[in-house]
Amino acid sequence: MSLKRFLIGEPLETAREKQERLNKVMGLAVFSSDALSSVAYGPEEIFFALVLGGTALLSYSIPVAIAIVVLVLIVASSYYQTIHAYPSGGGAYVVAKDNLGTRPGVVAGAALLIDYVLTVAVSICSGIAAITSAFPGLYRHRVLLCVIAIVLLTLVNLRGVRESGKLFSIPVYIFIASMFLLVGLGLVKIFSGQAPGPAAAAQQSSLVQIFPLFILLRAFASGCATLTGIEAISNGVTAFRPPESRNAGITLIYMALILAALALGITFVSYHFGALPAKNETMLSQIARMIFSVGPIYYVIQFSTAFILILAVNTSFAGFPRLSSIMASDGFLPRQLANLGDRLVFSNGILILGAIASLLVIIFRGNTHALIPLYAVGVFLGFTLSQAGMVRRWFSLKGAGWRRNALINGIGACSTLVVLIVITFEKFTRGAWMVVFAIPVLVWMSLRVKRHYLSVSRQLVIQPDYHETEFKHHSVIVPVSGVQMAVINAIKYAKALSNDVAAVYISLNPAEEAQMRADWEKYGMGVPLKILESPYRSITRPLLDYVDQVREKYPDGIITVLLPEFVPSKWWQHLLHNQTAFIIRGFLHFKPGVVIISVPLHLQK
Repeated sequence: MSLKRFLIGEPLETAREKQERLNKVMGLAVFSSDALSSVAYGPEEIFFALVLGGTALLSYSIPVAIAIVVLVLIVASSYYQTIHAYPSGGGAYVVAKDNLGTRPGVVAGAALLIDYVLTVAVSICSGIAAITSAFPGLYRHRVLLCVIAIVLLTLVNLRGVRESGKLFSIPVYIFIASMFLLVGLGLVKIFSGQAPGPAAAAQQSSLVQIFPLFILLRAFASGCATLTGIEAISNGVTAFRPPESRNAGITLIYMALILAALALGITFVSYHFGALPAKNETMLSQIARMIFSVGPIYYVIQFSTAFILILAVNTSFAGFPRLSSIMASDGFLPRQLANLGDRLVFSNGILILGAIASLLVIIFRGNTHALIPLYAVGVFLGFTLSQAGMVRRWFSLKGAGWRRNALINGIGACSTLVVLIVITFEKFTRGAWMVVFAIPVLVWMSLRVKRHYLSVSRQLVIQPDYHETEFKHHSVIVPVSGVQMAVINAIKYAKALSNDVAAVYISLNPAEEAQMRADWEKYGMGVPLKILESPYRSITRPLLDYVDQVREKYPDGIITVLLPEFVPSKWWQHLLHNQTAFIIRGFLHFKPGVVIISVPLHLQK
């Protein structure tokens, strides 16, 4: 417990929940870091797709970026409506479930949960790539660095929302300032004729001559990774200080304007400075080096980029636990995900997110380009369902301004649907098929969880004849492996519970069996000893068979199995002893009509 307190801090009272909420400044840092950080890799993905057709196609990078920026503004406007319509948060999941039905809602929730996990993996890998660009010697350690970063951010988020907001605000705003400085000075050099100019046009590949539109669509789909994270604010409206909707909406506007300006500006500067995708250096690093040389400002840009890309996962660490807690409260995910931890955060969701993201990083070897094809499918599915649900809501309510609102959400739904189709088609064979497969699997699992909880609720309802079904007999069984104080302690307790007590010994060695008979005759306190043979050296099978025999003898009775245990004074000392009682408890737990009780004997130091 002392280690836990050192890592995540002292518990917070429930009454302090509102004091832990975020203002707009910290809210922008916590919920917008994912979207804003995408300018570090979104424009590069556009170039990465276009350069496959030859550098002559790079001139289309700016029109593609403009199309993406227009889509950013449309989606942001649509989510602004969602925030005010659903101030309790939940985003696409709540909107789709409320207006389109349970299954679309679960689909939206599953898609966003998967995208949050991918956001952590992609952002961490991209952030570490920025560091290895500045220090190439670290490249071979990139996977280890990624996992370490995820572990550290998991611990920070376990400390609480406000504390993580304080920690992350400074790096986020340094990044924003450094990016505007980069774009601003880059534009000055371009319009003053000091820029190197676009990359020299090479002969187009045969692929471009056959499928020119395919290349452009691929560039657009890859660049749409810039939109990921826009929905996070609508999922976490309740994390803002009152008035929640107003503060969340203003933060969303700030985020959208900054994102649009930087995405378009970085693409424009990258094209006119002739930057091209490279294996060991990001395009952002290239243009920063060309504008500022390798000096203090260059390293500020690289480190601030690395920090925000790593800290961008905080958007997921804020959004994933909140969304999973809402779905868990509705019964579609395990109930444990709805529980607040010591620091008033959903600790279980944070831990699960960190574990799955670390596994993804290890599987894909920390390669950003390998993870990007999996990215954005889920988020655009969530976008589409959310906006379609809002259209349905406006047509149902028909309040003031409903036509204007329906038009905004309708344009958003159509736009994101087109992007979803393009992304899925273009990225399917490059890895997106895994996400397309994973979403239905998660939806199926969520519906099974819901069905289980409904079944449990029905069976736990008090039956009319509950008072007529009293137990007719009480049998107590005490598994023993020898004669010692923990066993004597359990026998005393067993005799206080019932007159029908039996000790059960599993015989694995004839010599030990004879000694056991002698010791029991002396110390058994008159309790009969049942010796069960086990030719295959199994402890659990003979015991389970004996329990079944007692059940057949007393079908209307109850059976209590007492497990004698000794408890060492130090936690690590448990590792030095057999966990037989734990194993037996695990098997007996699924036996109907059997109660398992541990009888501990606490040892001294």
